[in-house]
Amino acid sequence: MMKSKTRQQTPASSPFAGGRGTTAAPPPGPIRLNRFLSLCGAASRRGADALIAAGRVTVDGAVVGSLGAVVDPARQRVAVDGRPLAAPRHYRYVLFHKPAGCLCTRGDPQGRPTIYDRLPPDCAALKYAGRLDADSEGLLLLTDDGALIEALTHPRAGIERTYLAWVDGPVSRHDLKPLARGVEFLGVRYNAAGVRLLREEPGGASLLELRITEGKKREVRLLCRAVGLTVTRLRRTAFGPLSLGDLAPGRTRRLTGDELSRLRQAVAPRPPITSSTITER
Repeated sequence: MMKSKTRQQTPASSPFAGGRGTTAAPPPGPIRLNRFLSLCGAASRRGADALIAAGRVTVDGAVVGSLGAVVDPARQRVAVDGRPLAAPRHYRYVLFHKPAGCLCTRGDPQGRPTIYDRLPPDCAALKYAGRLDADSEGLLLLTDDGALIEALTHPRAGIERTYLAWVDGPVSRHDLKPLARGVEFLGVRYNAAGVRLLREEPGGASLLELRITEGKKREVRLLCRAVGLTVTRLRRTAFGPLSLGDLAPGRTRRLTGDELSRLRQAVAPRPPITSSTITER
């Protein structure tokens, strides 16, 4: 009897490397292949050995068969699943608690405050991933890793963003049901990945938690407007695997190695599922 079974390959991570807030570039000269793969963010050392053993790693186009293989990154071309890996340069990754009242921009013609007015001087060269509007506050990732920014903010990545939204007036769970189904507002379709009522606030306001994955401009505010709710305060508390935690407004901190690893996994390309036919007698 013939049965078709699906075999799913273990995905390789994306080539975004990291340590405690910065990447670690490989030393000059030949190094162990599994170490190079790890430094490039393709996998942990153990995971790199698994990639090599599975025949998914090539050097100069040839499949590597030895777990103890050595490579010279300056002279040889290394690829995983056909995707070339480049030796990482040093990047910086910083989490910033953006306060309300400043713009996500390098400079404003009207002279309004920007995030760069609030950031320490050593963050001046960093760019942001996923802007917040002037009236919004909360988690903002800053880095000079342009490839990571592009991967995180591309709609197909589906990176989940979590927000706390304070809205005027009482809100019932029934009022929030249209948000869970998706709404159209001003000719644009908006979808919430999740929404819940957290509590009623003093003075009659309500506190909501919303999760979105598309990152459209002013998406949370427009989602709420579509069902008759007015947002009076908005704070982003999570961006993918990153959490704002108790970081004070206007303060920064470096990402941890674990946070960088989870960011890489969040944007890692998924290899296609391959099927093979297995004969059973």
